[in-house]
Amino acid sequence: MKVVVTGGAGFIGSNLVSVLSRGTTVREIVVVDDLSTGSPDNLAATPVDLRVGSILDRGLLERAVAGADAVVHLAALGSVPRSIDDPLRSHHVNATGTLTVLDVARRQGVGQVVVASSSSVYGGNPVLPRTEALRPMPVSPYAVSKLATEAYATAFAACYGLRVLPLRFFNVYGPRQAANHVYAAVVPRFVSAALAGRPLHVHGDGRQTRDFTYVGGVVSVIVDALSRAVHTPDAVNVAFGARISLLELIAELEAVLGRRLAVVHEPPRAGDARHSQADCTRLRELFPQAGAMPISEGLRRTVEWYATRSTHQVVPVG
Repeated sequence: MKVVVTGGAGFIGSNLVSVLSRGTTVREIVVVDDLSTGSPDNLAATPVDLRVGSILDRGLLERAVAGADAVVHLAALGSVPRSIDDPLRSHHVNATGTLTVLDVARRQGVGQVVVASSSSVYGGNPVLPRTEALRPMPVSPYAVSKLATEAYATAFAACYGLRVLPLRFFNVYGPRQAANHVYAAVVPRFVSAALAGRPLHVHGDGRQTRDFTYVGGVVSVIVDALSRAVHTPDAVNVAFGARISLLELIAELEAVLGRRLAVVHEPPRAGDARHSQADCTRLRELFPQAGAMPISEGLRRTVEWYATRSTHQVVPVG
């Protein structure tokens, strides 16, 4: 089985590639990544064919996808704030990029395409937990681009019979997630700051909630989908129904580190949903073996990974 992973040098992609490379069913893994957020270091110990370039480069994609049995499309320009700063780039990479991947895959006769969407598509819809049948109410260009990702996948299934699987990720965290840029997600930002002895910056009152999902759970779902050729044109939440506030997240991080952390509150950010929680009924139906990791254990593993790569001394705070 040949699998192409776009964005395979990034956070989720490199974790996925690492697991796939240890299995027995995948004989060849091709990674397409422009390395704008990913790194070759993430693939250093993994036998893959890395093709450096953009998913907007159709020729590169055609060469990478030739003979592939499946494509896992994870490449994207993430971050709500980044999309607000540069909505056109977000659209080009996430929407047009997905269209390019899907069109190349269907012309190459690929049997299955898994595409990554986001819980951000629910946006301003206040209903909790979020079922896939809820009306999307995106409140950022990033969310719109991810909704377009789903819509294109559904359209290609209807028009061309392409077997697709759109997955809505909810606040995925874990090892290899970038922490050293202005658009870093909240968990790596908090962990990096805590290990360096810096205060944690919280946008708003910290009572906003998220369904934090350890990367290992996401990877296991994708691996299972590939092994059983699971496909559906309907979006599937990939989260396990947790609802944790940022203040609770900080308390869990304090418990892992065994010390208090200083917190600085800043104004809320535009485009951020107040609450998020997944209904995982459809996930359980399609992937009955999928399991959640407690936030305490997921944070412990994440902290351990960052600590081994940190150049900062851990100092007490507060």
